[in-house]
Amino acid sequence: MLKKILIAVGVLLVLGIVGIVAAVMLTPTDFKVEREVTINRPKDEVFAYLKMLKNQNDWGPWNQKDRGMKQEFKGTDGTVGFTVSWDSENSEVGAGEQEIKKIVPGERVETEIRFKRPFESKSDAYLTTEALGENQTKVKWGFSGAMPRPMNLMLLVMDMDKAVGKDFEDGLATLKANLEKQ
Repeated sequence: MLKKILIAVGVLLVLGIVGIVAAVMLTPTDFKVEREVTINRPKDEVFAYLKMLKNQNDWGPWNQKDRGMKQEFKGTDGTVGFTVSWDSENSEVGAGEQEIKKIVPGERVETEIRFKRPFESKSDAYLTTEALGENQTKVKWGFSGAMPRPMNLMLLVMDMDKAVGKDFEDGLATLKANLEKQ
């Protein structure tokens, strides 16, 4: 009887391990979040504002969550290589840095975000502008990254689009309001 119980427990353990390994291998590792807004301002003005990372203090959702976070700036804002680092006691903000990696004048700003806290990770972000008319600009804000295996299992219970998407929507709404009242 004891032998049968041990065999059953062993089989269940093996099946459990196989199930976890299968979940790790079948769960995607990549994620992407993107939102957009139309701003009633000329594209050149919108792009000139967006390429300056310091301006995110006025519209970025995480800056709104902790106005007292420590920030440090390196380089010339609005140029490749400019880096802003932040450190906040607010767990929703954490600590990390964002660096401008590429600028396509009038079209796109690409940055790399390196999170240090609440967990270490690296993601790519971008802001694009598209003229919809003389005084109307579509702004897209996107963010993508990957979670290494077995951390990718978190994507089964955490919807990155839902979690980060709301912050993007809030930030873009603030951006729109700020730029349209100028």
